[in-house]
Amino acid sequence: MEQNRPTTLLVCALGGEGGGVLTEWLVDIARHAGYAAQSTSIPGVAQRTGATTYYLEVFPVPLAQLGARRPVFSLSPVPGALDAIVSSELLETTRQIGNGMSAPLRTLVISSSARIFTTAERMEPGDGRTDSQRLLDVVKAFSREHHVFDMNAIARDSGTVVSAVMLGAIAGSGLFPFPREAYEHVVRGGDTRAPEKLSKMAAASLRGFAAAFDAVSAPRAQAAFVSSVLASEGHDAPPASALPAELARRFPPAVHDMLTLGHARVLDYQDAGYAALYAQRLGRVLDAERTADPAGAQGFAVTREAARWLALWMAFDDIVRVAALKGRASRAQRVRQEVRAGDEDIVKVYDHFKPGAAEFAALLPPSLARRVTAWDRGRQARGHAPWALPLKVGSHSVAGMASLRLLASLRWLRRRGSRFAEEQALIERWLAAVEAGTREAWALGHEVALCGRLIKGYGSTNERGKENLLHVTDHLATQAGVPPAERAQAVAAARTAALADDAGRALDATLLAHGAPARPVKAQPIRWMKRKPTGGA
Repeated sequence: MEQNRPTTLLVCALGGEGGGVLTEWLVDIARHAGYAAQSTSIPGVAQRTGATTYYLEVFPVPLAQLGARRPVFSLSPVPGALDAIVSSELLETTRQIGNGMSAPLRTLVISSSARIFTTAERMEPGDGRTDSQRLLDVVKAFSREHHVFDMNAIARDSGTVVSAVMLGAIAGSGLFPFPREAYEHVVRGGDTRAPEKLSKMAAASLRGFAAAFDAVSAPRAQAAFVSSVLASEGHDAPPASALPAELARRFPPAVHDMLTLGHARVLDYQDAGYAALYAQRLGRVLDAERTADPAGAQGFAVTREAARWLALWMAFDDIVRVAALKGRASRAQRVRQEVRAGDEDIVKVYDHFKPGAAEFAALLPPSLARRVTAWDRGRQARGHAPWALPLKVGSHSVAGMASLRLLASLRWLRRRGSRFAEEQALIERWLAAVEAGTREAWALGHEVALCGRLIKGYGSTNERGKENLLHVTDHLATQAGVPPAERAQAVAAARTAALADDAGRALDATLLAHGAPARPVKAQPIRWMKRKPTGGA
């Protein structure tokens, strides 16, 4: 955060949710900590109907260090100049983004995923609800960092109001230079007694504060496009450490946050050599972007998007990763918390697996993998279902956990497996398209980089995403005789269509509309089912 300007925060709450109390808390915390602060508000219409916004500015340098100088604060937020937005309702969050309040390269957005339906939504004869996924996409696209979770559920479970939850989220974000104890002091109302001796209201507010603090501070990567990084052998992953100095020098600051998370994810997924490959690949994209945009006027958005989607693709899901997910230590703790088990309660957890021939072949050398997959295709051609091995593992037992840990320790097999080689070849094809498109026109490279969103899930969903991505890049990004600007628009339209329709009909129509061939029809095996005998006379 810059030291010569105030840290700016917009708080958005519905009437009756305690937004005014939250703002007063923040101002009190700042002033007691020796910082200058100022807040203003625009009240809503009435309780539980109107949305109320509160604007807060805190100067990040203590008054003691300013001497006789005093900062000058603004009375209202400036669109695009906010450091953070905190909102108790998802549609209200996107409404403020629509007003231009959030800047993609600057603003931290913390929002509840909860919805309070508007009058227009309730008046629709059918389902008039706004698609929450579209709202989430807006939050992701117009925020530097975002944390979206159900604040109302935390408030309800803690027995408190949502303002205490919002305060915990702000504290967990590290937005202001105040320690956690300063926030908790104001929630306690100055009461320094042990939690069990506090009033019921203060104790409940502390529970809500702590839950929201953990929801933001623990992952700090809680977004649609960076999951929690897993460590080897089922233990908790360490938090993403600071970016290595060599990478910090090589890459511009605008990329550091995404690069730090991506590098940590790939490092814990495999090893240091794999993380070095990630950085080397991303460096190629950066070189291409610097050629197209030497001044960095676009905020190195191509490299940021490549850092995001490249890390996710390189850390693809396989049976080793699933075992690590199931076997990590924090999972058992989370399960106990979810079922509200006491210290004396016994909780048994059974995990169901059904790996098929493709999952086993993925860890085998290519020659053996081809034999396994050919055998399974032959079975399907004869009318059989794809082969799979149903497993039921009691991860609460020593034997069950040992089996998960053993499987998770096999990540060294990845480099020798057929799928690893296939994935690396496909990644290189996509990166080559990103580089070529960026050197030709920045917008084209950016759209191709965004196509990394198509790689998601596992099994048939993952395969379909890769096929769609490569078809788009092969036939739209490189169309001969078409200006780069038109190709960029075509790639964006195709990507949107692919994400909107799993069946691919919208994508095929978009491809044809832009002069590219539709995707080839894939052969599907026909399974003949015996008719059950019917009762006769």
